[in-house]
Amino acid sequence: MTRLLLVSAILFCGAFAAPCALAQAGPQSGGNELQVWTGGGRGLNGSTSDTGVWNLGVRYGWVLTDPVGPGFLRGRFEYAVDVVPVFLLTQQNGTAYGIGLNPFALKWNFAASRKITPYAEIGGGTLFTNTDVPPGTSRVNFTTSGAVGVHFLRSKYNWSSEVRYMHISNAGLATPNPGINTIQVRLGFGRFSREK
Repeated sequence: MTRLLLVSAILFCGAFAAPCALAQAGPQSGGNELQVWTGGGRGLNGSTSDTGVWNLGVRYGWVLTDPVGPGFLRGRFEYAVDVVPVFLLTQQNGTAYGIGLNPFALKWNFAASRKITPYAEIGGGTLFTNTDVPPGTSRVNFTTSGAVGVHFLRSKYNWSSEVRYMHISNAGLATPNPGINTIQVRLGFGRFSREK
């Protein structure tokens, strides 16, 4: 876990200090997104409705297309990866500490004004915890999520705010497999950049 935190910190510092990237206000074809984010929320269903979630991560994304699509659906497609060095879940039997890796996030950045870019996203990954999540199940879980949000663009950096639905489940690796459904609010700070 310590190694993952160290690698995450090095990647984060190196990416923000990279001299070979030009900052840009918003997503553009051939550009990249780098973001630090944090989010939190609560469980929604039955026995896990009292579960609290807080996580902190780093995202790196690749904007793959020019604007495509008709009318208000027009936008750019982005593929991203999240490293989640801090993932906390408060449960009936105490707090579970974990780390996660989300190897895919499929994101649609809608073409909008120069100041605001709405987006929609689906994604998934893995979560490794020090205790069973939920209690009595497994320390290895999978996460699937969907989100809608907005980038608030500035000349160099941007802020984002989103609402995210996340399902946490061991996918049948252990019995029982009740899963946890959560609604989270996530805030991010980052930039879009493009190679020179």
